Amino acid sequence: MPVEVGGGIRTREDAAYYLEHAVSRVILGSAALTDPELVRDCIALYGSEKIAVGIDARQGMVSTSGWLKTSRVSYLDLAEAMAEAGVRCIIFTDIERDGTLSGANTEQLEALCRAVPGVNIIASGGVSGLEDIVALRKLPLYGAIAGKAIYSGRLDLREAIAAAR
Repeated sequence: MPVEVGGGIRTREDAAYYLEHAVSRVILGSAALTDPELVRDCIALYGSEKIAVGIDARQGMVSTSGWLKTSRVSYLDLAEAMAEAGVRCIIFTDIERDGTLSGANTEQLEALCRAVPGVNIIASGGVSGLEDIVALRKLPLYGAIAGKAIYSGRLDLREAIAAAR
């Protein structure tokens, strides 16, 4: 089973450890903003299929350090820079909606898809039920994370997969 790891990976050694121990892909989050050279180096060493970037945003601005710090960098600007660096997968989280079951931010996701065509976008934050999966299906997304909706019983995984096809 493919496994990906994210959270706190901020050095080449951290990424190497996971990728050399059968992890399929590492997700670089804060490091994408604070150390973009790390992202480029990891892609050069391991290939774009092994490196994803997590972009977490509050009101459209990139947040880092476990959502404790909000930068003055737009999520779209960071996504474009990461696409230019060779990133082919971005996991985008709208922090204000994550875990709230309030619906996915389709406006920001649509803008992101337009900004970085050819990059696989995974939506995260706010999915509340099947209606959100149907709405997200209309966007050119690679996937969606629906954790709390599944855990709370508001979304049946089989129905979500069927609706996403």
